[in-house]
This record gives sequence, structure tokens and C-alpha cells, in this order.
Amino acid sequence: MTPRTGTAPGMRPEPPARQDSLRTRNLALVLRHIADAPKPLSRAELAAATGLTKATVSTIVDTLVEARLVGELEPRLTRPTGRPAIGLVLDGGAAAGLGLEINVDYLAACVVDLAGVVRHREVVQDDQRGRTPERTCAALADLAARAIDVATGLGLTVAGAGVGVPGLVDGPAGVLRFAPNLGWRDTDVRALLSRVPRLGGLPITLDNEANLAALGELYADPSAPPDFIHVSGEIGVGAGIVVRRELFHGTRGWSGEIGHVAVDMDGPACGCGAHGCLEQRAGQEAILRAAGLSGAAVTSMGGQATVGRIVAAAERGDARTLAALRDAGRALGVVVAGAVNLFDIPAVVLGGIYAPLAPWIAPQVRREVDLRVLWAAWSPVEVRVSTAGADAAVLGAAGSVTHAILREPADWMRRRAQVGGPAR
Repeated sequence: MTPRTGTAPGMRPEPPARQDSLRTRNLALVLRHIADAPKPLSRAELAAATGLTKATVSTIVDTLVEARLVGELEPRLTRPTGRPAIGLVLDGGAAAGLGLEINVDYLAACVVDLAGVVRHREVVQDDQRGRTPERTCAALADLAARAIDVATGLGLTVAGAGVGVPGLVDGPAGVLRFAPNLGWRDTDVRALLSRVPRLGGLPITLDNEANLAALGELYADPSAPPDFIHVSGEIGVGAGIVVRRELFHGTRGWSGEIGHVAVDMDGPACGCGAHGCLEQRAGQEAILRAAGLSGAAVTSMGGQATVGRIVAAAERGDARTLAALRDAGRALGVVVAGAVNLFDIPAVVLGGIYAPLAPWIAPQVRREVDLRVLWAAWSPVEVRVSTAGADAAVLGAAGSVTHAILREPADWMRRRAQVGGPAR
């Protein structure tokens, strides 16, 4: 995962801060340039990029190095004479983010350091339907504890936890308002996790898993466009919308619920209470049913194993499976084209189960997008496959923690000083 803080390549340097928060803002300015640079920068290069004086940059860099947010590389000669330049990079040996994910048929945890390196990852394939939030959160807490133990053993300090969940999320409150496929309503996920001793002292943020998957894609792929719709296919179907390298949440944080856009008003009932939702045509279980692969023996295997069955059937040329994938791709393409027309987004990323199913799904999506997007003849919409794959949401959850440090390093430095000690 390559840390990118939201500054698009080629943008003009931001002017240095001139207000009371001078030091705080300039700390963030310098750290952001180090994070976004395609190669290690020297102090002189940082001064030129930020507009700060060399003396100011040197002082700020020394502070960031002491805080173990920035590391210094071996000196390199930039010209035959003069002092060798010391390259500056993010220090991946101190702060880290904990990513957690609750999905309908699996739980996941990972640790990502400040430099974007994944230090730990664990996925448990286990259907959560019919389970109480307390039971699911207790199981997730076990994964979190193991992840924190790994981080501690590596000398890392876990700065916080990002949690991805399916459904409508009240982020500021830390509450999952409605998750149709889990059958949960008004579940205080943050409170349930905060009761766990190992997590109680950590800042915990909550977001929809499709939103975090979009962030995971943005963080993982240096070539990701600045504006795209990331479509996550699982049991449910959701989308994360990225505009100018920032996640678009909508007024209440509930944007991207494309799985509940109607594609057939008289279609099958959906868990949300409506009929004919996209999930009933292009969700994982809808594809399994249409392909004749549904049943407890398959669905109890968990998401990735189940998708493997679909892939195997498609590769064998099974006619029913191929027809199911064509239908799912068409339905998905129709809805995605509508979203592109509405938001004027130039790229679509297929993630979740749609990544391994892309050889069969993507051509149908491209066809519908080319056919239905009004301006496609003049400005083609890019349809690409996720590089982060099935891990996108949990990686995005962890990355949301480390990128918060990159945005506000002074806040993290204060918190770490209060906590004291090496790693949690």
C-alpha cells in the first residue's frame, strides 16, 4: 500500500501556514509532501516544494524523525561536489493502523504500518447471519487482539482501529444503523468493541465497508485515478465514490448503496424490504442461485471459497454459470452507468467478488457503460479491476488510521506522548 494523502500529482505547492497553528500546519505540510513524493526527498527539495525556508524544513524534519514518523536514508550524491543529500521517507517502524472488518460471511483484521506495508492479515470465513452483534463483535475482538500482539512483537504502536461494516453507518456515533443482510439495527459497534480491554484505549472509527474498500484501492494502487467509483460485490453490493482523491460520503455518510437500486420493480424480495434490488441480480448469492450452485454445502464455505466454485464452473464452460454471470454483469453495468451519468465519474473499479469474476463480469459492464453513458462516445469511461481485491475494505480501514496521522501528525505526537511506552 502506497501512502497517498489526497494531494494529486502535479499540484502546485501549498503556501506555508501563516496563522497561530503555524507549527502544527507546517508539520502536516512537510509530512504530506514526503508521503506523496514518488521518490525520497532531500531537505532542500522539501523546501522548494513547500515554500518554507531550508532552516524551517530542517527543524520540522528533525522533529518528525525524532517522533519516528520520518526516516533518513543513506546519503546520496546529487552532484560531483558539495554535501551528499539525505533522502527522507516515511518511517514504517513505529506507528501502525489496525483494520477490522465485519462482513456477512467473514471477519478480517490487518495491521498496516505508516509506510503502507501490510504487517499482518487474518481472515476467518464464518457466516455471521443469525448471530447477535455481541457474539460477532466478540469474535472480531479476538482477531483484533491477535493483530495487536503481532504489532507489539514488531515494535509497532497501534494508533487506532478502523472498522468496516456492511450497511448504513452513523460514523460520528459509531453506530451501524441498518445492515439488511445481517439483520442488525441501531447496533453500537464502537461501544461493543470499546468494552474489550485491548481495544478500550484506542480511537475507533466506523464506516461502510464499500467506502473503506474504495480507500483501500486508492491507497494500494499508485496508478488509481483521482476520481472513480469502486463497486464491491459480496453477499451485498455497495459502492465507494472517490472524488479528487477524497471519499464522497454524502450528507449523512450513506452514499454508494447501489445494491438497493431497483433493476426489476417486480423482482424478488430483498432483505431491505423492497423488491428487485441489484443485489438480487448481481450479489454473490443471486449469482449462486442463478448458476444452480446455491445451497448450504456451498455457502457455508465462506466468501472466497464460494467464489472459487463459481470461477471453476465458469472455466469449465458451464452454460448455466456463464448465463448467470452475463446477467449479473448486465444488471451491474446498467446501475453503474446510471451512477456515472449522475456523478460524471470517469472510471469504475470492480472489486470484491467482481475482481476474480472479472473475465466474465467486466465485458458486460463495459458494454452497458459504453451503451448508456451519454458522453461515452467522446470520453470513454474506464472499467478496471481492483488491485486490492478481497482485502480492500480491511486495508482501507487500517489505512484510514495511518492517513489520519499523515494529515495531523501533531495530534498523534501528543497522543503518543500521553500514552508513553513503545507499542500497545
